Amino acid sequence: MKIYFASSRLALKNPETWVAGIADAGFDGWEISMDGWFHGVEDIAIRFPGIRNVLAETGLESSIHLPLSGLNLASLNEDIWSTTVNQLSACIAHAAEFSDVVTLHPGYLEPNGREATSAAWNNHKEALVRLSDAAKGAGVALCLENMPNLEDFYCRDPYELAGFADAVPGVSLTFDVGHANTNQNLDAFCKVILPRADHMHIHDNYGKYDEHLPLGKGSIDWKKVLPKIKAEYHGRIMVVEGRNPAEGKVSLDMLREWF
Repeated sequence: MKIYFASSRLALKNPETWVAGIADAGFDGWEISMDGWFHGVEDIAIRFPGIRNVLAETGLESSIHLPLSGLNLASLNEDIWSTTVNQLSACIAHAAEFSDVVTLHPGYLEPNGREATSAAWNNHKEALVRLSDAAKGAGVALCLENMPNLEDFYCRDPYELAGFADAVPGVSLTFDVGHANTNQNLDAFCKVILPRADHMHIHDNYGKYDEHLPLGKGSIDWKKVLPKIKAEYHGRIMVVEGRNPAEGKVSLDMLREWF
């Protein structure tokens, strides 16, 4: 099992100032967040050279988390929806340079979407169809992620997440353990999603907020959860999401006892 590190908190910082700490902590790789520093497709040419340098200098492997801020797969605003699909498709194509797996956040209901839920649902599904085609063309696995307890977001329920994957050929799943804990349905996610997951995010919290705490510093019963993961997770990468590499090492040390 390869164990990577990711930090949304550090996504705005120049990776050349902090990513070496991931290697120093003993992680195998870095999940690159294309959010934070990403403000449009033109940023790929600006930011990717620095990422290439960091990966070459550290020897870290990499995976990709697609951008999310300002984008919505379920938007009923045609311009926003088209921009979302086009930007994410371009990111998928370029992400293939660094990884054969990319994680995608689902969409959410905007105010008008709450009044037209079927239309929003159809837009979300059509976006997934187009992004799945883009991923197939790029030779990468597109993994849809479950969301934390944020009102109006899709995929907070394991059956809904599985339903989107079943409805769109080529869509795989990222199982985020911490996100499931905030929705009070971690057991159901372990039952429904864990055996199907191709990618995993792991971190702790106290069951209400998406705190990205080290394992053992929140309310998740890891003595119960980790044996299930060891027995049923068939992906090749597990990504510790943390606030910094030093805290991430706390999680890494616990995981190395199991994997």
